[in-house]
Amino acid sequence: MDSRPPNLPLLLLTCLLHFWQSARGQSSYTIDTVDLTLLPSSTVQSGTPVTLCCQVRVSHDNIPHLKHAFQLRQDDILFYSSTTKEDSITYKLDPARAADSGSYECRVTVEDKSKSSSGKKLVVAGLQTPVLYLNKTSPYESEEFTATCSAPEERGSLIFSFHQRLRGGALTRIKQTAFTGNSSETTLVLRSIGNSTLYCDYEVNLVSGFRHSNRSNEILVIVKGLYISPIMNVLPSPDVYEGEIIEVVCKVMSELKNIDVFLTRDRRILKKAPVSLSHRFTAQEGDSGKLVCKAEWGNVQKETNQTITVKELFSKPQLTVNPTDIFEGDRFKLTCSVSIYVPERISNESIQFSIYKDTVKLISAETYFTVAQPSKNGNYTCKARALSLRHRPVQKESQAVVVKAKVPVSEPMLSVVGGTLVLGKRFQLLCHSDSGTLPIIYTLNSPDRLAKSSVVSKPGEEAIFNSSAIYKTSDLNNFLCHATNGENRPPMRGTGQQLLRSTIIEPVSRPVLIVQPGAGDVSEGQDVTLVCSVQRGTLPISFTWFHTETEVFSQTSNNLKESYSISNVRGEHRGEYYCVGNNPANVTKQSLTVMIGVKMAGWKKGLIAVFVLCILLILALILIMALKRRLLLFKRKRTGELSVKSASTKTERLSLTQAAVNEAANGMIGKSVWSEHASGSESEDQNSMSAPEKPPEPQYTDVQTRQADPNRAPVKKGTDTVYSEVRKSKQGVPEQGDAQGAVEYAQLNHDTDRHSDRGNHGDHSVQDDHIDEIDIDSVHIGTDDHGK
Repeated sequence: MDSRPPNLPLLLLTCLLHFWQSARGQSSYTIDTVDLTLLPSSTVQSGTPVTLCCQVRVSHDNIPHLKHAFQLRQDDILFYSSTTKEDSITYKLDPARAADSGSYECRVTVEDKSKSSSGKKLVVAGLQTPVLYLNKTSPYESEEFTATCSAPEERGSLIFSFHQRLRGGALTRIKQTAFTGNSSETTLVLRSIGNSTLYCDYEVNLVSGFRHSNRSNEILVIVKGLYISPIMNVLPSPDVYEGEIIEVVCKVMSELKNIDVFLTRDRRILKKAPVSLSHRFTAQEGDSGKLVCKAEWGNVQKETNQTITVKELFSKPQLTVNPTDIFEGDRFKLTCSVSIYVPERISNESIQFSIYKDTVKLISAETYFTVAQPSKNGNYTCKARALSLRHRPVQKESQAVVVKAKVPVSEPMLSVVGGTLVLGKRFQLLCHSDSGTLPIIYTLNSPDRLAKSSVVSKPGEEAIFNSSAIYKTSDLNNFLCHATNGENRPPMRGTGQQLLRSTIIEPVSRPVLIVQPGAGDVSEGQDVTLVCSVQRGTLPISFTWFHTETEVFSQTSNNLKESYSISNVRGEHRGEYYCVGNNPANVTKQSLTVMIGVKMAGWKKGLIAVFVLCILLILALILIMALKRRLLLFKRKRTGELSVKSASTKTERLSLTQAAVNEAANGMIGKSVWSEHASGSESEDQNSMSAPEKPPEPQYTDVQTRQADPNRAPVKKGTDTVYSEVRKSKQGVPEQGDAQGAVEYAQLNHDTDRHSDRGNHGDHSVQDDHIDEIDIDSVHIGTDDHGK
């Protein structure tokens, strides 16, 4: 038996796996179907009970007491929900009405799963017949009464309509209410006197559309006439004169109670009384118009009107002022007068006048004189009063006349807008007076221009004139400004002298650039001064100097001339220079361009001359040496010929071997004597380069030839002389090349003679491909006059 302890982790894992499988088995379920049933059918008559049955089938594994959440929806709107352990629910529509028509659906939720049934459409045919009720069946015309139309068993939003059928059979919808419940109460008014029939109906708004009900019960209504129109009398007549007394009588002939009578004019109530009234008043100006007598019973009104005319006894007085344009210190007159009066009723002498200032009586007369001053300013009126035995006194008042003495305009002042005037530029002028009653007319006269005017009528406005440019300060004297605020008063004048107090800026003239000392070429190391000056311009002036478009110096000065100095002029200072002037006028002017050339310094010129001379000398020496060498070579070629003449006849050939030439050269080395020693120093060679000496005379040697081989070629009999030049090397040894060249030249000369002989003796044949040998029997070296 294995006595090892059990593996605890493995045991624990096994238990957890068992519990997990058990839990997983308990929560296994699925919703199979959801069915919705409408009973007794999907189409029923209104008032029939309808039952909705919803059943669900769920497959599961060991889930006791499974709960089902049911939801019933009509046209996708939830109207009922229930959670139960049962697998079905029922919902009753008892009775079913038109508002219950629509599409129904049942949705079931189990735990975290849901499922819906297919939609079922319910149609409820027919609507309940509405019922009409009236609180009065015999109202008076225009009297309000209450009507109620209801369908108590219907549900939803109903729209009720009320209709009237006249005796002739014509139908009229007299009112329609907004969406309400299953009943509507409203107020009706009938204005046609006589018998008529009222009924109502309604319509319900469904998803499928509007559905109309049948007509309600019909009620006979008798509309009675209401005779409360008032009777109106105006005494003594609707047409009267001012001051006469008028009496207006207004009454209602009716047995009804609670009747009110009103007398109005222009919607203003003059008097109110029950059943009848009487109103007395004195006719005045403005009382003409329509008088209305109105009788009111409940909400029913009847009215009668009468137009009255009140004629003027005399016209409204008029107050005039003379003169109309009053200035402080002027004398003015006020006059009160009446233009029209009725002479049959009053006389002109019976009219009394009074003049008032600010409701304070000044004088009882037609006229009033005074002097204009601030204390006399105010509102003036006058009153006219007429007395008559047949009329009550009539008094009328004129319209108010405002008297306000004007303040004379002061001398206008001319100024430049902004305070600164720049000559040569357009500017604006302001013409202003310190005092004066508005409106003020300002007129500006400028040189060579038409006069311009500006009207200042509001506080804060200014008379600003645009002016063209001027170029001289003296032109400001030609500007004049006139100001006036009265037609009959002379204008005040302001002169252009006032403008001289403004800041006047004159642009700079074109600058002139002067080079000191003088324009042109300047030697290196000198100092140059560029003086930039202007003839005129407002100070300060900014001067700027430029060198080939590059600014080199700038200075602001209170002078008309400034300078820029260049010390120790060098080559980079050459080129074009110009200067620019500017001042607060901000008008930049540029001078003409000045060209400055920089000459080389004298000591540099001397040094360069010496250097150039040395270069020229060196070049001359090199050229002389080259010419000397070429001349020497040329002479050697011309004179360094060895003349070799045969001792035999011309047809004999000479043969000069290289060994013979070498032997002759060696003999010449021993016999030649030169004035220069081979061991001469290097300085002597250099002196010989700088001071050419006379070239040495060539040396000559006589070469005796031996008889040539008769088997080879026929040779010329006799002796020919061959001249050969032997040059010494720097070491005093004759150069082998020179000897060899001499031999070659001798051979060439000999061949030439041979060809010449062949031309003369055509019977001789010469073998050109053989080289004749020259045997040197004796060599004689000639010397020059010095024995060299």
